[in-house]
Amino acid sequence: MTTVLVAGDDFIAPDLFSAALSESLPSAGLGFRTLRTRWPNEPFGPVGADGQGNGGVKEASGTEEQVLEALGDASVALTQMAPFTARVIRESPGLKFIGVARGGPVNVDLAAATAAGIPVTFTPGRNAAAAAEFAVGLILAAMRRITHADAALKEGTWRGDYYAYENAGLELDGATVGLVGYGAIGSIVARVLRAFGAHVVVSDPYADPARAHADGVELTALEDLLRRSSVVSLHARVTPETRHLLNAGNLALLPEGAVLVNSARGELLDYAPLPGLLESGRLGALALDVYDIEPPPADWPLHKAPGVITTPHLAGATRRTADRAALITAGEAARFLRGEPLRHVANPEVLTGSRP
Repeated sequence: MTTVLVAGDDFIAPDLFSAALSESLPSAGLGFRTLRTRWPNEPFGPVGADGQGNGGVKEASGTEEQVLEALGDASVALTQMAPFTARVIRESPGLKFIGVARGGPVNVDLAAATAAGIPVTFTPGRNAAAAAEFAVGLILAAMRRITHADAALKEGTWRGDYYAYENAGLELDGATVGLVGYGAIGSIVARVLRAFGAHVVVSDPYADPARAHADGVELTALEDLLRRSSVVSLHARVTPETRHLLNAGNLALLPEGAVLVNSARGELLDYAPLPGLLESGRLGALALDVYDIEPPPADWPLHKAPGVITTPHLAGATRRTADRAALITAGEAARFLRGEPLRHVANPEVLTGSRP
């Protein structure tokens, strides 16, 4: 019998993993050990300046002791956020596979897993539809002042002044919308925006020009995108090159009253110039789901800045995302147990050796 640790939390519960794997391997004789942490309410540890947190992982929930106790004789682990640190891997010689139900294995010490010959899989695209829908929602809310009108009305103020020409909202129909990044999420956002009648321009050095042309979007340089777009939405990956990709220098290129949306990663955007850009009117509205510090501190300047919508990193938080992530992770574990090629391996170099 193969023993499997299903280490879930309040988003992807352990039974989602076990049900998905049991469906993939109905007659495999699986035995399950269970761990449930309370992500995101039990953070494992702070991330340091090197991008790593305690135990060589970037983000996790729960403790090493909880994982070690729950693992027991399990050879396969499916997890959303439990910490698989160098210590956990070192003290679990029977562990042969780690499946992570996230877009990247941020809760695994990948170097330690690789040294131990343990393949680590992840789930690209698990929340692409959810994140794209949320981004479009933020764009619409910011352009039409939906959240601000709602808040005012609940406080007893009827914002009839939003019918004044200078205060009226923007439309997507006929607007030029710039997408910074054109991966799984950005491409869905583009499709939806084009259905509204927007002209979509994209800045992404890795985008396939033929695909962009077929999708009806225009590829251009970042500076040109910023000059032309009345709405800019971020969908790029964070790398050393894209950290603060949008900053005081190039944000000044935006047309007066532009709308800026970041539901991707906080590090893509330099937050320092944003209050001044809002005060000057260069930014007409700002919608954020991610931040340079999460959660933002109580004295964060944007809490009181005009025209700002903020949400607590919710773009991927849908039930379908959790279901999809569990299914993808279980599918990878099933392929491993059947000796089949894995599809989403974070450390493919371990596959060149002999499989335990």
